[in-house]
Amino acid sequence: MVATTSEQLAAHASTTVVVHPLVLLSVADHHARLVSRSTTKRVVGVLLGQDTVVNGKRVINVANSFGIPFEEDEKSSKTWFLDHNYIEGMFSMFRKVNARERMIGWYHTGPKLRASDQEINELFKRFIAKPVMVIVDVRPEVVGIPTDAYYSVEEIKDDGTETRKTFLHLPSAIEAEEAEEIGVEHLLRDIKDSTTTTLGTRVAEQLASLQGLQSRLRDVHSYLQDVSAGKMPIQHQIVYDLQDALNLLPDLSTESVRSSFSTSTNDQLLVVYLSSLLRAVIALHALVDNKATIGRAELEETDEKEGGAHGGAKKGDEKVKVKKAGTEKENKEPDRGDADKGL
Repeated sequence: MVATTSEQLAAHASTTVVVHPLVLLSVADHHARLVSRSTTKRVVGVLLGQDTVVNGKRVINVANSFGIPFEEDEKSSKTWFLDHNYIEGMFSMFRKVNARERMIGWYHTGPKLRASDQEINELFKRFIAKPVMVIVDVRPEVVGIPTDAYYSVEEIKDDGTETRKTFLHLPSAIEAEEAEEIGVEHLLRDIKDSTTTTLGTRVAEQLASLQGLQSRLRDVHSYLQDVSAGKMPIQHQIVYDLQDALNLLPDLSTESVRSSFSTSTNDQLLVVYLSSLLRAVIALHALVDNKATIGRAELEETDEKEGGAHGGAKKGDEKVKVKKAGTEKENKEPDRGDADKGL
């Protein structure tokens, strides 16, 4: 049976890695610029931040990052290149901008652990005594928290053979400061689909959450199958956590719980049904108003055209009458001249 030392487990039990949205955007941009979507290559970078203790718990705050030149052979995991001179130059420039941020670890876009990760982690120990490794999953189809944090620890075997190094998983979270929250809100506002309604957005978010839950349950199922088949060693802490999570679930076999779930579901479906009816009535009312407005506009336009035609006819009749009156006046004037001549 393989186990880690109790000192290492006690030291890392209360450690949490907090990743900021700026780091996620930087990693995604680094991967999009250098790696094609059709390949399985990954990018590597350095994590900057603070290592603090809050209420007796250790918190590794990852606030910034920068990418570094990295190449590896996809066929051979032992062949890779990393420019550590570039790391020294970039870190010195970052310290001039913000002296509070120091080098705390490194990241790559896995999306899983690889054989060369231990060797790369040993290289980073030149700059950091205990570097933390964060895997950032940049695949857009994956739902959930895109980060996994690890520490390199020593393994001790029960048979007394030579120890070897492995990665111990650490809990990770995504947190943002006030300025970062404002920036993320503006970014989401720009990429948000304006054709979808608020209800549609909420349904899409709930669907994405259910998909993320399904993927986690699938991982738990595959892990338990591997443990039962003897492919993986049993970890009692994981089994205890799974047992606690299952004990928190409600017992659906009781009649009262099933009745409560049915009542709640029927109430929600009734609200959805009434909302759909209301939307249909409002849409029909708007259609009728639009049709009436267009009809009134067409009638007014027709009346204006007919009024213009009648006005032109009246003006023509007046011109004819004036012309006739002028003709009669001309006919009368010669008669007066003849009378004068006769006198």
